[in-house]
Amino acid sequence: MNAAAAQARPQPTAGAIFRRILANAGKLLGGRAVNAVLSLAYTAVAARALGVKGLGVLVMIHAFAQLLGDVVKFQSWQTVLQYGAEPLAQRRLDELHRVVRFTLMLDLISGLVGMGVGVGGALAFGGRLGWGADQAPLAAAYVLSVMFITAAAPLGILRLLDRFDVLAAQAAVISVVRLIGCAVGFVLHADLAFFLLVWALGTVAGFLLLAAAAWREMDRQGLLHGFRWLGPTRISTPGAWRFAWATNLNATLGTAFTHLVTLMVGGLLGPADAALWRIGRQVADAIAKPVRLLIPALYPELVRLRAERREKTMWRLTARIALAAGAVGLLLLIVSGFAGAPLLRLVMGAGFAAAAGVMTWQVAAAVVNLVSLPLEPMVISLGQAGATVRVRVVVAAAYAAALPFLVRRFGVEAAGAALVASSLAIALGMLWLLLRQRSQADRYNAA
Repeated sequence: MNAAAAQARPQPTAGAIFRRILANAGKLLGGRAVNAVLSLAYTAVAARALGVKGLGVLVMIHAFAQLLGDVVKFQSWQTVLQYGAEPLAQRRLDELHRVVRFTLMLDLISGLVGMGVGVGGALAFGGRLGWGADQAPLAAAYVLSVMFITAAAPLGILRLLDRFDVLAAQAAVISVVRLIGCAVGFVLHADLAFFLLVWALGTVAGFLLLAAAAWREMDRQGLLHGFRWLGPTRISTPGAWRFAWATNLNATLGTAFTHLVTLMVGGLLGPADAALWRIGRQVADAIAKPVRLLIPALYPELVRLRAERREKTMWRLTARIALAAGAVGLLLLIVSGFAGAPLLRLVMGAGFAAAAGVMTWQVAAAVVNLVSLPLEPMVISLGQAGATVRVRVVVAAAYAAALPFLVRRFGVEAAGAALVASSLAIALGMLWLLLRQRSQADRYNAA
């Protein structure tokens, strides 16, 4: 089926696509809402069991592993969507199998590299990263979970096949495993090693669920006919490696920086302040999570619209989501400002109420991200993944350069204020890229 044939069929409007995105996001929301509560619950149990300093060491080791995973991960789920949507629609199974093998290869490479670098880094630089020599072997063992953190091909397959219900379950499974394990550890007065094991088991359980579900769904839809694990990985559409590297760098700067800041705060101010930063960030992420779930539901729709040459519908869809996300984000900021400190005192204990100030800054940054939520997927779907990387490189470099001075001079809340400024800079950069792309398209059409 070519683009002309696709356009000959009745095409859904921006409003209809928006409702479909909300429906898919709603499927994710069910699991993620439960996950947000469970995530706070298992963190609270760990906090009461380990104390502020002990939790700080735990979250810094976890942040180190997540940072490695985000840095080396190729975001293969985006590659599955970008290069698998058309072969799937046209039932070109051989080409779809090439895309799957290519992304599995990316996952394997990134996992092995991440584990190798992580084990060596945890043992060699643990003292500088916030944990002592006696805890370095624990950190090195925890880094082995990077292999499962980097596996994103099953995620892309399930999104491509519109199985968002499975993705919702995966997040809940991770948190349920961790909550049960942390509760056991609390009762048994377990040490740090036990809690690290529990958090790693949650990651492994989530991966196994995704992998099994992706395989089962491909089989159910008849997409495994002729599939071989060892076979060609070259994708016929040019630019696959360039796209993989661009999305890897973009995601590294977008998500890995979160964990890098936790490590920087811990290294500059100590584990206790790292715990406060992590708690504040976790609450901010939890209250913004429902709206952010629009992103995984939005991206497949943008890819389809791009393949059908429906740029005007893409713009209308982007505007709808930006307005909706912005309205919800402002409401969340108001709620956080009034209820932040009591919530932290109630859930985490009196010692964590001090995180309320930095949490307000983190929620403000989340609101900026929500308003600009559809901009980056729009830029990437228009084939400008490399441009988003350049924007994030500039902003991340400025943030990283300023953070040590700000934190030493003004404390942990300065990191939150700087986070708001960086979020604004990224949003404006993405908007500029979109306006430039639209201007170029208008000049091309006029010619």
